[in-house]
Amino acid sequence: MDYSFNLYNSLAADGICLALKKNLPQGELAPVVLCIGSDLSVGDSLGPVTGTKLKEKLGFSGCFIYGTLAKPITANEVKYMNDFLKFTHPGCPVIAIDAAVGSAGDIGLIKIAKRAIKPGSGANKKLAKVGDISIMGIVAERSVFNYSLFSATRLNIIYKMSEIISEGIANYLF
Repeated sequence: MDYSFNLYNSLAADGICLALKKNLPQGELAPVVLCIGSDLSVGDSLGPVTGTKLKEKLGFSGCFIYGTLAKPITANEVKYMNDFLKFTHPGCPVIAIDAAVGSAGDIGLIKIAKRAIKPGSGANKKLAKVGDISIMGIVAERSVFNYSLFSATRLNIIYKMSEIISEGIANYLF
């Protein structure tokens, strides 16, 4: 089942926490969080900003977080992540977070699904799917010129979404 939360919904972080509880196996292995994106474009920075906020909230909790503003996981790195995660964290569920494009009415939605995410598809990149659970923030309208729309995305949307997503994940883990 897919879940969607508007970034202006005051209960969105709680909804993300509940969606993760419903979709992630309850086991001894903590999930790995993979935050995909680049700090070079505001519209593509949802992953790194979320990873940075999550690291600040969790500290050294034992949860592995890949992709921050200091060390982003971009398209160049994401192609190696499946093998890396399987080797480094065998059996751990992976929560993949990325910015996405959608219809004009969907801008501001945070979507959670129990399936892998295909990063870069909004920019017509052909990359492998990653993750077991996907969290996508719709930050721009889908069009032929997606890259230019990503650079015109409001930082406020990215910041609010990353706060909600990081709070929801932190609440899930504790």
